[in-house]
Amino acid sequence: MFLAASEAATEATKSGIDPFDWFMLAITIVIAIGFVRLLLARPRKNLFAIGFTAVALGLFLFIDFVMIKGWFV
Repeated sequence: MFLAASEAATEATKSGIDPFDWFMLAITIVIAIGFVRLLLARPRKNLFAIGFTAVALGLFLFIDFVMIKGWFV
């Protein structure tokens, strides 16, 4: 009985898009812009910054993928 009640409460609280999701997408866009600017730097490229940004962008893209996939479930 208790388990059925908690499952019903969980289903009622699922609401699709959370306001924090928009911040996650915006941060991903900012990281992508920074990554492109690092790649287009002319005089000298900072390889550490490029690698760090690539890892951060990959992580955020994966998180966004999982987040958006959760919207449609």
